[in-house]
Amino acid sequence: MQSFIDLDRCFGSQPRALGAILARIDTGRGQERLFEDQRPELLRQLADYARVASITASNAIEGVVVDGERAERIAEGSHRYRNRNEREFAGYRDAIDMLMRLEAYEELSIPLVLRLHRLLFQHTDGNGGHLKSDQNLIVSYESGRKEVVFEPTPPEKTEFALSELLVRYGEAKAEEQTHPLILIGALVLDFLAIHPVADGNGRLARLLTTYELLAQGYRVARYVSLEQRIFESKNTYYKALYDSQRKWHEGKHDVWPWITYLARVLASAYDDFEKKVADAGEQLGNKQERVRAYILDQAPSRFRRRDIERALPGISLATIRLVLTELRDAGKIKPEGSGAGARWTRV
Repeated sequence: MQSFIDLDRCFGSQPRALGAILARIDTGRGQERLFEDQRPELLRQLADYARVASITASNAIEGVVVDGERAERIAEGSHRYRNRNEREFAGYRDAIDMLMRLEAYEELSIPLVLRLHRLLFQHTDGNGGHLKSDQNLIVSYESGRKEVVFEPTPPEKTEFALSELLVRYGEAKAEEQTHPLILIGALVLDFLAIHPVADGNGRLARLLTTYELLAQGYRVARYVSLEQRIFESKNTYYKALYDSQRKWHEGKHDVWPWITYLARVLASAYDDFEKKVADAGEQLGNKQERVRAYILDQAPSRFRRRDIERALPGISLATIRLVLTELRDAGKIKPEGSGAGARWTRV
């Protein structure tokens, strides 16, 4: 909420370097539709990989870790869970899938936020779909003892603060007060400062980030995992938040460390996205030869079909199956198990 009270103070001193990053992102957005028309199969594969990576990474940021094979099974729709981590993993799966299925985007509201939160915890006994009733301090143990890093909005003021944030954000967006990515960054910063739910605030904030990016036409979130990039730069992520939330309650905070971090993550995602599309378009021999070369020379000694799909986006499943069968019959690889989950070993 605090970032949207005095827009001139908050957004009036945009760093010069940020303008170049935003321009890069907008250029990438302009290319997306072209790629979607020209390479639909490739983008479908990239979306499948990004989905699993996003579910895995967003949970891992919060210490919710699921074994690789189990993660893929749950991401594919398994409803057999061994522990709470797997249940929370499944909740993020359901929430991200809901966002990716949307064809129209409503204005952000408390009911929408709580609907996403309910999905996050629908497989657990957690209190999903409700605002917090107790204070949830943000603490650190890096010094060897408990230290309060930030004190969010108290529970008795949470509903008002969250409602004000969403209304003010919607107004600033409708009036085009500044670049939409700057507004999204400020929205997420304030949301995390309010910390409106008892558990899952980080994951919920990342879902809202994806929702608003898609709503504003930044569709790279479908094809490249932003959550994976945040996980890989987790220390920078937390530092940017800390730097931007200082003096937030007094309305004297600096939004730019956090917004610049988020913009760099998005620009990196566009770089990766365009590189993957370009690499897939290079014709290094025919497709069967590329699959054969990968299996015999580059793949791990034990691999799965999914490893080939990830390494060679744009090559159809039928082609991969054909080469696997050929190499199996030639005695160069042998399977363990059957179906999509089979492991293959080079002989």
